[in-house]
Amino acid sequence: MSVESQQFQNELEKARVYARSICAEKGENSPECAAAWDAVEEMQAEVSHQQQAPKKSNFEKYVEENPDAPESRIYED
Repeated sequence: MSVESQQFQNELEKARVYARSICAEKGENSPECAAAWDAVEEMQAEVSHQQQAPKKSNFEKYVEENPDAPESRIYED
């Protein structure tokens, strides 16, 4: 797990702790509780989205960085 990923996981856990405390303080049906859990859900959705994004191969990165290279040419039939 990368440092960036670990930091995001820490932030996600902090958001969960905050949501639990707000809901305990304000009540399960309060707007503050709903907003806190919405934030947690958005963070979880971002994690899911990042995990689904296909990683580029080294060749794909090379082609992006060097569009004029012979290897980057696309030949049509």
